Amino acid sequence: MINQRGTAVWNGDIKGSGSITTQSGTVEAPYSVGARFEGQKGTNPEELVGAAHAGCYTMFLTSILTKEGKQVQQITTESKVTLDTSGEIPKIVKISLTTEGRVAGISQEEFQQYAETAKKNCPISQLLRAVPEMELASATLK
Repeated sequence: MINQRGTAVWNGDIKGSGSITTQSGTVEAPYSVGARFEGQKGTNPEELVGAAHAGCYTMFLTSILTKEGKQVQQITTESKVTLDTSGEIPKIVKISLTTEGRVAGISQEEFQQYAETAKKNCPISQLLRAVPEMELASATLK
């Protein structure tokens, strides 16, 4: 078993602000309501979920391609997390993955199949199954 930690500290009421850090110390970022809902400088939970998902997905896709003997040159992924703020309680309603890969010796169709497998099975995708919609918007082989 591997345990990893993230920590958040909040100062003041809802108009206050805080910081989010990772166990390794490589991420230490301010966050606030303004950063989350008003486009102000700082990070927010949805952005961090997107980054974690993109990282996990990309690593998982690379792993399955490598295990199949494919020559991976580069995989780039964006995970767009949609937060619906129209109701009384904000909800994450959609996650959309877009991935591009440079992989020698496979077709676009094969890359699409590997990309779908990674979407279903990477640990963060599994964690996020409660999100009503998770799509692989595109998987492009360069």
